[in-house]
Amino acid sequence: MGVLDGKVAIVTGAGRLRGIGRATAVALAEMGADVAVTGTGRHPDTFPDDEKAVNWRDVHSTVEQIAAAGGRGLALIGDISNSDDVRGFVRQTREAWGRVDIVINNAAVARGEDRVPVVELSEELFRRVLEVKVVGSFLLCKAIIPVLLEQNEGGRIINISSVAGKRGSANTSAYCASNFALQGFTQSLAQELAPHRISVNAVCPGIIDTARMDVLGRGETWQRNVDTVPMQRAASDEEVAGLIAYLCTPIAEYITGQSINIDGGRVMW
Repeated sequence: MGVLDGKVAIVTGAGRLRGIGRATAVALAEMGADVAVTGTGRHPDTFPDDEKAVNWRDVHSTVEQIAAAGGRGLALIGDISNSDDVRGFVRQTREAWGRVDIVINNAAVARGEDRVPVVELSEELFRRVLEVKVVGSFLLCKAIIPVLLEQNEGGRIINISSVAGKRGSANTSAYCASNFALQGFTQSLAQELAPHRISVNAVCPGIIDTARMDVLGRGETWQRNVDTVPMQRAASDEEVAGLIAYLCTPIAEYITGQSINIDGGRVMW
């Protein structure tokens, strides 16, 4: 018997082989949950070499890993910043399994062209970073909360933010703005939903060795970043997934409104 037997989760942004979304979906399945995973339908030509080498198929391969972990998976393709697509995610999940108990807002714009000075950052890209991370989380919560209230059995909402939502840095204005906003959204929503036994928390990763970080390579630039971590290493996606999964368990019900760092001691508040 798993501690999440009978529970249904939606995990957004879960199509990467090396990614927090995929690892979280598998971790929840291992604990007994059925898991719907969303992705944008990336073209295989854009996949990194390690995904191409194993014939990775985005969220469809994540669903295969969910099944291997003992759960049922559902692949959903769409744009998390589009309200029609988001309502479709919720509708299809309920049609498949009749309920939703857990929401993991993990989707984000890929790291890269947004990491420039403000004067060089396009309005379009600034808006896109916030639309995916902040507006997307809002839209999914807005669609899910009536379901959780109707079920009247509590629930879990976990927003994947970043330590960049606690401490700003140069050339990351869009990323920092989106993550600071997500933590404020988390606190507000936690206050609203606490009387209904629905907890809302943010998880704030630091340097995690995922596909998002490939733009840095794994040479000197990567090492300079890792050297800023007191533990002198990056975390794995599975380590972050372990924290997220714990927050979904019954024993974590009393934790709400928190923004919890998992960063090897890099930021300590």
